[in-house]
Parts: sequence; C-alpha cells; structure tokens
Amino acid sequence: QGQIWESANMAALWKLPTIFCIENNHYGMGTSIDRHSSITDYYKMGNSIPGIRIDGMNVLAVTEGMRFVKDYCGSGNGPMYVEMMTYRYHGHSMSDPGTTYRNREEIAFTRSTRDPLEFIKKTLIEAGFCDKEELKGVEKGIRKFVQEEVMKAKESPKPSMDSLMEHVLATDIDGSGKSEYPPHIRLPDYAKSYFANGKIE
Repeated sequence: QGQIWESANMAALWKLPTIFCIENNHYGMGTSIDRHSSITDYYKMGNSIPGIRIDGMNVLAVTEGMRFVKDYCGSGNGPMYVEMMTYRYHGHSMSDPGTTYRNREEIAFTRSTRDPLEFIKKTLIEAGFCDKEELKGVEKGIRKFVQEEVMKAKESPKPSMDSLMEHVLATDIDGSGKSEYPPHIRLPDYAKSYFANGKIE
C-alpha cells in the first residue's frame, strides 16, 4: 500500500526509530508468494532500509531478534524491516477453507515440524526446566482460567459509553495502567462520535 512506502521513506529520511514488521505466512490470501511477488525475501525490499528475517514460529528467535532490532532502531540508526516467517493453519477468512490452494499434507507437515507451542514445550523439557506432567498441569490451568474469564465476560453487563474513553491515552509507560481521557472518540460518522462533554465541537 502506498502509505506504507511513504511512511518508510520518511522514516528513513528522518532516521525515525520505526520497526516495519512483515508477517509472512507464505500466502497473500489464497496465492502463494512465489506466484504474486517478484521478491520473496521481503526483508530486502526496504531499499536503503536494512532488514532482518526472523523465524516467527520460534519464540526464542523472536525475543532475541526483536531485542537486536529494538536496540538498533533505538540507537539513532533509523528504521528497520523485520520479516516474520510464520504460517497459518486455517483459511484467510470465514469464506476461505484454506485447502484450495495448498494440500492438507503441507499443513500437517508444518504443524508437525514448526508448531510454536510444540517447539517451546519440547525445548523446555529438553532443557530440564520442566517435565511433561508439569506442562500438562500448566495447560489444564490455562484452559480453566480462559473458561472462567469467558464466562465472566458473557455474564458481565454491557459496558457504558464512558468506558470507551478508558485506556486510550497512557500517561505513564511504566505499566501502571494510568491513562487520561481523550476529548472524544471519533466514529466514521462524525455526528455520531462520542464526546466526553456530550457536545460536538
């Protein structure tokens, strides 16, 4: 999209600490990257902007890779492109079965060799941080917690319009959660926008 290239150009020109992250799941909707892109190494598409490719299915690679990228961009060097190599097991949308442009064997192979959850579980066990039983206990606890939160959300009353103004603008970056209220929340139809004082400016 045009605005991406324009933003990248200005970020490079002004040496802004910007990270352009490309999520490459090998398919543009239903078309393989080999069939729709003249350059399949997306991290090389930044012209004067340097780029790096990271295995997006490996949490350790992502952690260390992004640590390097953050340090580089935050040290006055300007922007960087990051290509996260990932994969989606399902279709692009509800109307996409995800199997008309690739076969089930490909999906199954990727799931069995590159699944991020299976990778980190295997790594934790091999490194001696835990065993299979401990991991099963953790997974069971997570499922229980998620179910409880889902039920809590379903049983909660509808939020008030005032809650639209909460946690929009942060006043601190220390993780305290402090925020200030913006003057209004703009909706596509300006006349229907929500204003803190109840008035259209």
